[in-house]
Amino acid sequence: MSSQDRDARAGGGPASALVVGGGLAGITAALSLADAGLQVTLAEGRPRLGGLAFSFTRGALTVDNGQHVYLRCCTAYRWFLDRIGAAALAPLQDRLDIPVLDAAGADPAARHHGLRLGRLRRDPLPVPLHLGRSLAAYPHLSFAERLKAGRAAFALRALDPADPALDGQDFGSWLAAHGQSPRAVEALWDLVAVATLNARARDCSLALAAMVFRTGLLTDPGAADIGWARVPLGELHDERARRALDAAGVRTELRTRVQSLTRGDDGRWSAELSGRRIEADALVLAVPQHETHALLPPGALDRPGDLLALDTAPILNVHVVYDRRVLRQPFFAALGSPVQWVFDRTEASGLTEGQYLAVSQSAAQDEIDLPVAELRARYLPELQRLLPAARGAGVRDFFVTRERTATFAPAPGSGLLRPGARTRLDGLYLAGAWTATGWPATMESAVRSGVRAAEAALVSLGRRPRERLFEEAA
Repeated sequence: MSSQDRDARAGGGPASALVVGGGLAGITAALSLADAGLQVTLAEGRPRLGGLAFSFTRGALTVDNGQHVYLRCCTAYRWFLDRIGAAALAPLQDRLDIPVLDAAGADPAARHHGLRLGRLRRDPLPVPLHLGRSLAAYPHLSFAERLKAGRAAFALRALDPADPALDGQDFGSWLAAHGQSPRAVEALWDLVAVATLNARARDCSLALAAMVFRTGLLTDPGAADIGWARVPLGELHDERARRALDAAGVRTELRTRVQSLTRGDDGRWSAELSGRRIEADALVLAVPQHETHALLPPGALDRPGDLLALDTAPILNVHVVYDRRVLRQPFFAALGSPVQWVFDRTEASGLTEGQYLAVSQSAAQDEIDLPVAELRARYLPELQRLLPAARGAGVRDFFVTRERTATFAPAPGSGLLRPGARTRLDGLYLAGAWTATGWPATMESAVRSGVRAAEAALVSLGRRPRERLFEEAA
């Protein structure tokens, strides 16, 4: 049905859209629809926007629920930052540089503690030479392991992530078949996979792993340069996003939950929102997959059970406030330790004395439900082992944030379970990092899904979507 038909049915006004969910996917869908001239309402059950990338206050601190980063190849999220006027608040590295500290065999009583520091960084050279010198000098692998890692990288570059056969294979088995030792997997492949996919190589779909490594490391020299917010995430994904939504004419309703959805005989959608109803020509569901399953009307998907079969994976964040500076770099990754990645969040949190570190632990199935006291007993000694300056420092605060369903689990076969933006019911669309974007569950995937859902809605309404807002992944 054309937009003119819908407009006439609605009394001559512009076509309308309802977006359910105020995470990055929902915000992006709402902005894209409003930019195309639709009257848009965005309903979010929480008292804030931002979904699973948000901030909260703890005393004088402003705390992110978890450390979120993006890469230069995340063109959709970079567009989103520009769209909300926040690009300067989350800058990228000039050049990829990851300090990697190996604590294996470190003895806290020893003078030098056995710590070895290596770096993964790029040179201003074309692919694959941009990482050649870094890999050749990487101290955490033997010479033979470095050579084999280079060969595996070339083999990975030749894979097509869109090949359905790759989705059924696990990345760990592929690495083993290509000569990668357990040490190489830990010190190189899992270092990236755990942070980007929220799973270890043995638990990852080869298709998703190939997409991540090809796009980030094996296509464009600067693709893996890292960016992160130098301010609280809430300033980006809530405050700045809300201003952009207001300026675009979107009606944002917080603390508003959708109880049910129905489609009328005229093809319009009706949603019950906290005891009242709202009608719209297009409806975008931008909520997690299990919540989507509960709201979907019959017939919306061929296999609605796939949404329940698409499992989730947790992320744990350990937060430590010291009475002095113990880390001189903005972040580092660790090997030979329970610690994965450590970020300095002092300035962003508003802390004026001491230092605040966030320890980001992905694929945290074994730790997500451990008591705080047990996590404290595990991580404080580890930080002392990794950071000599922490051994005499006082701990002013220690707390934990847990996201038990932080991402979908990128297991082999997960690609078959991820639906696209369109449903079988005209006017109903899906968005979320868990939908079929081709990316793992990242901020990039969320933004891409929101844009795609909006584009599908506009086409159905007879509207011409705006030209491509960002470059697709290579």
